[in-house]
Amino acid sequence: MKTAIIIGATGLVGSTLVEQILENSAYSKVVLLLRKPLNISHSKLIQEIMDFDKLDATKIMGDDLFCAMGTTLAKAGSKEAQYKIDCTYPYEIGKIAKANGVKQYILVSAVGANFESSNFYLRTKGDLEKKIESLGFQNFVSLRPSMLLGDRGEFRFGEKIGTILSNILSQLLFGSLRKYHGIHAADVARAMQRFANQGLNGVKYAEYDEILL
Repeated sequence: MKTAIIIGATGLVGSTLVEQILENSAYSKVVLLLRKPLNISHSKLIQEIMDFDKLDATKIMGDDLFCAMGTTLAKAGSKEAQYKIDCTYPYEIGKIAKANGVKQYILVSAVGANFESSNFYLRTKGDLEKKIESLGFQNFVSLRPSMLLGDRGEFRFGEKIGTILSNILSQLLFGSLRKYHGIHAADVARAMQRFANQGLNGVKYAEYDEILL
């Protein structure tokens, strides 16, 4: 059985992934890299408290690295701070993980991610994809969901409106537009584990239909 490393465990997808993966028999150990401990316990679970600006390489050990790390501009306070959380930290952790023998990097990115995009958020996500791909993991999968659905435990007005619009417009999103369907965090978390346990090699970018397989 394998060891999973998770970064971004407090977010919508990350917290759902933790719940699911603790029940996944493919993993005997689940390591969370966190700034502050979570109020959960499990026989498989190890919580490593870490300063992400001064990474401890001895704590980034395992088989599969799952990244659901990300924030909003409003929470980060500046584009520089958001870039650090959405790109710099996941890349630096990935670099150490690769050096420590981690074989797979499974990333939650975003539909439309492109390092050449004029949109800051999509450019940041694209930058991270490009950087992780350059590290040469045995298997790198980037999931590109659109609007994430689920209970965050906090109110975000913009996301609430987006969810309502997504439900209204879902009947119009077909063909090449299907990738813009909203998708539940639980489905994304399940797909992350599936892509990590299919014996894949190389680089894969997965959008709506492949996430829901």
